[in-house]
Amino acid sequence: MFHVKHPAVARRPPRVLGLAPTMAKTIAVANQKGGVGKTTTAVNLAAIIASWGSRVLLVDADPQGNATSGIGVQRGSFRRGLYHTVVLNEPISNIALSTSIPMLKVVPSNKDLAGAEVELVGLEKREFQLKSALAAVENDYDYIFIDCPPSLGLLTLNALTAAKSLLVPIQCEYYALEGVTELFDTLARLRRLHNPGLMIEGLLLTMYDERTNLSAAVAADLRDFYGLQVFQTVIPRNVKLAEAPSYGKPIINYDAHSKGADAYSQLAREIIHESKSARSGAGGAPVV
Repeated sequence: MFHVKHPAVARRPPRVLGLAPTMAKTIAVANQKGGVGKTTTAVNLAAIIASWGSRVLLVDADPQGNATSGIGVQRGSFRRGLYHTVVLNEPISNIALSTSIPMLKVVPSNKDLAGAEVELVGLEKREFQLKSALAAVENDYDYIFIDCPPSLGLLTLNALTAAKSLLVPIQCEYYALEGVTELFDTLARLRRLHNPGLMIEGLLLTMYDERTNLSAAVAADLRDFYGLQVFQTVIPRNVKLAEAPSYGKPIINYDAHSKGADAYSQLAREIIHESKSARSGAGGAPVV
């Protein structure tokens, strides 16, 4: 077994059903380690939940713009993106683009956003730029998903300050476990300084290969330390999930019958039930 230090983070309470939220539930999808499935998770959760009839906004906070292209918006096809919101105070409503899924809009991103890390440094309340922008539209959506870059810089800090909860994709390999404690330590400091209400939506096991002992060992160790904070859903390694972004499609539009589509649909159900539980007094686990 692999062992990681167990941070002081409360465990997730039991999920119970209740009423739907009246304001958007904003979920940041983040992990400082790259290649763990952040963008795949953000894109597919947004697409699936929107296809079920909820109003969803996908915010691409990564200068690589993979969530933008992955949802079907071609690079170079838009003039304004998230950079114009967080640096130039352009309203989100002027930036958000429609997608092939009627209930889903996306705030696009491109390489211009890389300059925001430098330009935000000199601004007052620089950590709150995205939060202020999203506050103007949170009544227009049921869910807002923010795809974060693979770092803990100002863009990710803005996302975590704006979010109500954090979803952490974790690849089923040993080195992925090492960053979990560091991430939770950072989140605890951020909660004290900028976002007291930040909750842990859940830890998501990704790229799970049922044929290997390593995936099973990592999954068992993570559940042993973090208990109910780990989603029941596990995202498998799946060729269709890997292929879909190159076609600019979420998995439900590329292959709705694949194992990847089934897994993300199951995860979407968990998140929807968690949203309902928050209205009835349960909800996610706080970062302490």
